[in-house]
This record gives sequence, structure tokens and C-alpha cells, in this order.
Amino acid sequence: MSRRPQPPSIREQIFQALEILRIPLPEEEFDQLLAAAERERLSHLEFLQRVLSLPANRRRERSVQRRLREAHFRDPGTLETFDWEFNARTLPRQPFEDLATGEFIRRRENVLFVGQSGMGKSFLIQAIGRRCCALEYRVRYVTSAELLEDLTAAAGDKTLPARVRYYSRFQWLIIDEFGFDKLERREYPEASSLLFKIIDRRNGRGSTALVTNVESEEWTEYLGDPPLAMALMDRLVDGALIHKFKGKSYRAHRAQRDRLAAAAAERDA
Repeated sequence: MSRRPQPPSIREQIFQALEILRIPLPEEEFDQLLAAAERERLSHLEFLQRVLSLPANRRRERSVQRRLREAHFRDPGTLETFDWEFNARTLPRQPFEDLATGEFIRRRENVLFVGQSGMGKSFLIQAIGRRCCALEYRVRYVTSAELLEDLTAAAGDKTLPARVRYYSRFQWLIIDEFGFDKLERREYPEASSLLFKIIDRRNGRGSTALVTNVESEEWTEYLGDPPLAMALMDRLVDGALIHKFKGKSYRAHRAQRDRLAAAAAERDA
């Protein structure tokens, strides 16, 4: 007389359910959690929370890393590593911490960082972008020159509509180093209209940030097209969160410090 097959144990049923739900949880980790639950006398809900948190946190971390790669940030800086003391009077930390909550993205508000070079505009916008990636927003960082090169190439091979759609799908697009000099205008004669295509497509759909050392009143001269400049400002600047950077140039300070250190090293050699 053949034996009836034994039903799977509760443990086996749990792992079968995890497999069906595609929740990766190694058996040794489950055993550690179970032992901790017995030792700490956790409730059923507390134990379940711990069981689900491990794979959920791993999946969340993978998602954040994917968003960071997709953003193409150039610098690894964070708000914690920025030197807030250097321009403490003119550059308070709190407004940038407020931006790092990502609420402006939810509201689809634009952001402008305006100020002279060397004051940390690029550093801070990327640091805020990293925080927003951790909050599961889709962010894309690009310099003005990189954007124009990409769009000009796309216009040449008839793929411009696809590239405009690509840049419009991000919840936050950061355009750094904006300010068309004469060389850039010669290299990209359609720069103004190409930039307008991106801003116009994103208008009302997502947030856009512009990081520049050019005041908006001077955009007409840089863009070389007054009607287009007005249309661009209407879509980008009106209602935007504008942060004007004033103070000492940290880049110049750091360069001078490095020169002094090198001179001192030479004297001591």
C-alpha cells in the first residue's frame, strides 16, 4: 500500500509563495529573521514587516542606482559635503534642502540658478538631483553644449522628434552651463530653436532647471532672437524658483589655496 505524499511544511509553503510573488529572500536570511523574532518576542506584524523590508529595500536601492545612472550626473558631490561656511551670509543651506524634498517636481515648477562661475551652482544642482533620484523621481542632467550637440546631430539624421520626446519624459531636466557664447552660436546655428523645442515640449509636463551665469534680461542677446527669447522666458522663468548666487568664488579661493600650498611645498623641499 503506497504512502500518501506529505503536504509541504509551513516553511516550504512560505518559500513557494515568495517564489510565486517573485520576492527574493534567501533561506539563511529568513532563518536569521525568525531567530531574531523569537529572541525579541516580535509580534506577527513586526516579523512580517522585517521579512518584507529586506527584499523591498534591496529593490528600492537598485531602483535608485538605476535612476542615478540614467541621470548622467558629472560630479559626485552631496549637500552634506558642500562647504556651507564659505558663503554663509549669502548662501544659506535651508532653501536648497527645501528643493531636495522634490516638492517642486511634484508641482512641476521650474528652477533657475543664476550667478557668477565658481560659486557652486553645478555642485548644488547635481546634489539636489541625487536626492530627488533617491525619492524615485526621474532626473536627467545635461550641459547646454551636450544638449545642443545631441539635438543638432538628431536634426541632421532626422531623429529630432525622438530626441525631443526623450528629454521630455524626465520629471526633472537639468540644463547646466547655459549661456551661448559666440563660438557656441557659430557651432550650433539652430541653438535657439532647438532649445525652445525642448522647453516648449516640457512646458506643463515636468520641471526644468537652468543653471547659468547670464541674467534672464540678457537672454535676448545670447539667443540672438528677441521673439524666441520672450517665448522661452514665458515658459521657463514665469513662476520659477529663482536662486541668485552672490558672494566669493570658491573655485578662485581653492585655486589660490592650492598655489600657496604648492609654493610652500617648494620652499620646504
